[in-house]
Amino acid sequence: MDNNINGIIIVDKPRGFTSHDVVNVIRKIYGTRKVGHTGTLDPDATGVFPVCLGKATKVCDMLTFSDKEYVARVRLGVVTDTQDMSGTVLETSEVNVNEEELLSAVSEFIGEIEQIPPMYSALKVGGQKLCDLARKGIEVERKPRKITIYEAEVSNFDGVEFSVRVFCSKGTYIRTLCHDIGQRLGCGAAMSELRRTKSSVFSLENAHTLDELKTLAEKNEHLSLLAPVDSVFDYPKLTISDAVKKRVCNGATGYINAEPGLYRTYDAEGVFLCISKVIESGDGDKNLIKLEKAFY
Repeated sequence: MDNNINGIIIVDKPRGFTSHDVVNVIRKIYGTRKVGHTGTLDPDATGVFPVCLGKATKVCDMLTFSDKEYVARVRLGVVTDTQDMSGTVLETSEVNVNEEELLSAVSEFIGEIEQIPPMYSALKVGGQKLCDLARKGIEVERKPRKITIYEAEVSNFDGVEFSVRVFCSKGTYIRTLCHDIGQRLGCGAAMSELRRTKSSVFSLENAHTLDELKTLAEKNEHLSLLAPVDSVFDYPKLTISDAVKKRVCNGATGYINAEPGLYRTYDAEGVFLCISKVIESGDGDKNLIKLEKAFY
């Protein structure tokens, strides 16, 4: 096992694979144990799935809390226990919805809204995963959570099914959004397909299938696909002196000529060290720099 491999690989997750399945395959392809994912994606879902290796695992939590984009296919007139078509059908209804009514209903969910997490999810209540409780036939009360739907664009409506592209904040359950749209229309709805198209700064253009990665690994060309750890941050670049580096890396503050804000911080040799924060010192022209997140 190679413990010196660091970076982020963007997987185009195949249908039928759990998030842990993907991590296990990446461990074998890259020959390293230190691998983490950035938030679960349902087994039936496909698309952008960033996997972090080595020092990059320190950004897993940051990517988990990033905005994401999905494209879902939704079937009207059906309600299931999982809120998608993999579950048990609880009820069916006749669909008498026109496109104008559909667009109006979807538009009502744009903005900051409250969403009740589904029972079939990895969210924990009282130390137990909701999905484990659901499989035992146990339903517990879930508190609504605030999420934001920035964009929701409907297409390919045939009277019963439609597609919707959703750009949303962290913590959004697309299955639940589809279910809630169906409830608003009065006929019910369940998600039939889900593909994640963006996660943080990564999109399908950056993604590779597991088969592609296996083939490239056989040619020893897979390492070049690893995105560097600092590529996930949009903060401006800041280079610090060895003296300031010593203080920052030891958890102390140092003086620096830089405007207040967050920075991607590098040493004099161009090595990415950390995310740092510059704050006003109140002492002349120089401000203070301190460590926010270490990557050394």
